[in-house]
Amino acid sequence: MQDLDGKTAFITGAASGIGLGMGRAFLGAGMKVVIADVREVPLKAAAKSLDAGDRVHALVLDVTDRAAWTRAADEAERAFGPTHLLCSNAGVNIIGPTQDATYEDWEFCLGVNLGGAINAVRTFTPRILAHGEGGHIVITASVSGLFTGAATGVYATSKYALVGLAESLRADLKPHGIGVSALCPGPVQSELFESTSVVRPQALAHSGAIAVVAPGQARERSPIFATAPTADETGRRVLNGVRRNDLYIMTHPEIRGVLDARARALAAALPDEPIDPVRVAATQNLLNEALYQEQIAKPAP
Repeated sequence: MQDLDGKTAFITGAASGIGLGMGRAFLGAGMKVVIADVREVPLKAAAKSLDAGDRVHALVLDVTDRAAWTRAADEAERAFGPTHLLCSNAGVNIIGPTQDATYEDWEFCLGVNLGGAINAVRTFTPRILAHGEGGHIVITASVSGLFTGAATGVYATSKYALVGLAESLRADLKPHGIGVSALCPGPVQSELFESTSVVRPQALAHSGAIAVVAPGQARERSPIFATAPTADETGRRVLNGVRRNDLYIMTHPEIRGVLDARARALAAALPDEPIDPVRVAATQNLLNEALYQEQIAKPAP
């Protein structure tokens, strides 16, 4: 999407962090923006901070509530007309040994991160297709959807699934003039860890998670936070990625080494056997490289 002026963006998880950063970037590009979040008080503060008058519409939305999604989409259309840019950004984070994760941890994290994105795509994709003006979808995954390690099993499961969702959806929607990007940020200066505890339902409170920032410790003083890009910087990267129709939108060049190591590990695990041309012919649709070659051919962002 090159021409964004006057078009409408719908962003979940937009009361703070990356979602709010995206909203600010899209408004700067001349868009109308619907910001949605389950937290009503921060959402109102976010709308006020954007200071964009009648080009911002805030609505409360629990991304796990499918009926609420239909109401939200209808409200967005009443406010601004057809939606062209969907940003499924709402998310929570759970850290701790995977073997200690409770069923409640799994239900909460997958319900918000993966279920919320499924609900977003299922609600808005038919509407974007119906207006026939093209569009773009951004699904916020994470670097934890590209590689992982100890203590991130629940979160990484949700984020790996989101990368696969974005890649497959991109292939499906390309013939219709709708782009799809997987946003895979590293640590960003946001309120993710605090907001996770705020929005977790009491019914899912039993948890094996551990605190990322120790009680009484200021997260602003932790090295990982202090060195992270701001949400506004990340929002500008998303804007650029949408305009470029990038498959992946990244924030941290520092992850190159681990990405290379993972790629080498995958290649090293392939059987040391001759390639069977008959098998290649039988699975040619599965082995289509076009989705990835398109991104490889682009200049660096």
